[in-house]
Amino acid sequence: MKKYIFLPHTADVKFQASGKTIEEAFENSALALKERMCNAKIKAKKEKKIEISGRDFENLLYNFLEEFLYLLDAEDFITSKIKSIKISKFKLKAIVVGDKASNYKFSNDVKAITYNEMFVKNTKNLPANFGATKSKKANDFVGEKNKYTTQVVLDV
Repeated sequence: MKKYIFLPHTADVKFQASGKTIEEAFENSALALKERMCNAKIKAKKEKKIEISGRDFENLLYNFLEEFLYLLDAEDFITSKIKSIKISKFKLKAIVVGDKASNYKFSNDVKAITYNEMFVKNTKNLPANFGATKSKKANDFVGEKNKYTTQVVLDV
């Protein structure tokens, strides 16, 4: 089962991602971003190290996802998976693997990550329908199984 879902949004792309840990929720947010940009299976040919910081978890998530847009635009790199990720005191270190982006066809142009409607929540003790729209799928990844949920809107 995917640990993220795409939700209705008027003009842009909105998703929620979840995880048992904050690292897993961030990882699933990155995978949702990757799927929205390129739905192809990306080969794991190269590794990249990511080290970023933020002033809070939302800013850290924003900076983390922006790094993937930077890698795409500046280094022609698209991520296939996150090999490791560690978050401590609003600092994130990750190793990602992927391939040369020009080898793949992109389905959507993501212009930017936005702060619009963004959140990073500890959802362990929240109601089962927290953050959900009327979509039944949105209820599947909050509650007991997953402790953290993120929400992001992408400018497309």
